[in-house]
Amino acid sequence: MADGRLVIDGKYYNTLDIDGFSRMMKDPSYCYKFYWLEAIVQLISENRCEATYDEIINEMIANAWYSVLEFHIHLSGLWGDGEIKDNLERAVLKLKKLSELPANATKIEIKNATAQFDKQLHGEKQALTLNVPYKALSGFANKSGERISLDSSAGRMIIYYNKLSANDILLPYTFGAETGLKRRLIFHDAWMQMIKDNTVNILGWIQCEKVKWLQNNNPEVPGLIYKLAPLDEKMRKLAHVRKLWDGILDMRSVTDVFTDEAIDKQKYEVDHFIPWSFVMNDELWNLMPMDSALNSAKNNRLPDWNDFFIRFARNQYVMYEMIHEKDGIRKLYEACYKDNLHSIWANQELYRGGNSDVEFYGILEKNMRPVYDSARRQGYDVWEKRLAG
Repeated sequence: MADGRLVIDGKYYNTLDIDGFSRMMKDPSYCYKFYWLEAIVQLISENRCEATYDEIINEMIANAWYSVLEFHIHLSGLWGDGEIKDNLERAVLKLKKLSELPANATKIEIKNATAQFDKQLHGEKQALTLNVPYKALSGFANKSGERISLDSSAGRMIIYYNKLSANDILLPYTFGAETGLKRRLIFHDAWMQMIKDNTVNILGWIQCEKVKWLQNNNPEVPGLIYKLAPLDEKMRKLAHVRKLWDGILDMRSVTDVFTDEAIDKQKYEVDHFIPWSFVMNDELWNLMPMDSALNSAKNNRLPDWNDFFIRFARNQYVMYEMIHEKDGIRKLYEACYKDNLHSIWANQELYRGGNSDVEFYGILEKNMRPVYDSARRQGYDVWEKRLAG
């Protein structure tokens, strides 16, 4: 893949319709196409030469699980009344409710759950088979010989594509004679070899196209490219911020935002006010010291803005004052530049010298509140933590 374009070893262009393959994700109406082809590529990379609709959809559910549940990504947006459009997203949410698996469940756990609750998921799975198995092949259609409307019935499309692959153009897969979710896709040997030889490029291309689609349907979500698969917790870069707060706590007492008690230097963690899973960064303006015992309880939720923002802002202002009053704290603050101070507004407005407490709170609220509200609209829950005292 280069600049989002699919790059395939040139030797395959002589025997396979690579242009048709590159059109398999063109103009999707829903996000299914990306997950459908991704699942097929993954199964072929595992040396599968055929798979049922059911197996492919199970793979799709597992692949979409983390984005939908951990990051609240909408796969195809919402209807005007707030109803979820996408049947894959619905399947993930329904399985979550049935299984009670966590958002960070493993792929094996998710697939085991789909087997356990197969009957309950039948409607959502069946809906996913109505168009995508045939629409995904539309880039190969009507290039020679018999022509067909791409809005034809599933039965006609199956007959057409099987005949096309037998006589004119080899297709990546043809259809078995089974019905419903038991219908098999039979992968063609030549396509299997091409996919195995180019798996990394193909999956990269699919990911790039998927990100474009999802970003368009989730315009308020930052860092979406990082929200398609589980991430290594080591990505979080909090070491310098921890040293900064350690230095502050050595000099003065700081009140915990949630407990209203003095923070114990030996029993606190640095955490995000707006969840990291939404902002996908470790910017200093969104970080706070908090009681270690409460961090896991807060988890991936938002503190109530009306109850806790001003407390958070006061602690930020404590840090701000000491940055400008104490040389040692200033040096610890400057050590945060590389990992935690990238926001232009924070550098140029929030942490510049001369802000009164009221000015500081106003700048912080002006820039944080829209991000907080976006997270709420995206489906992040508010933590039901009552004010201390």
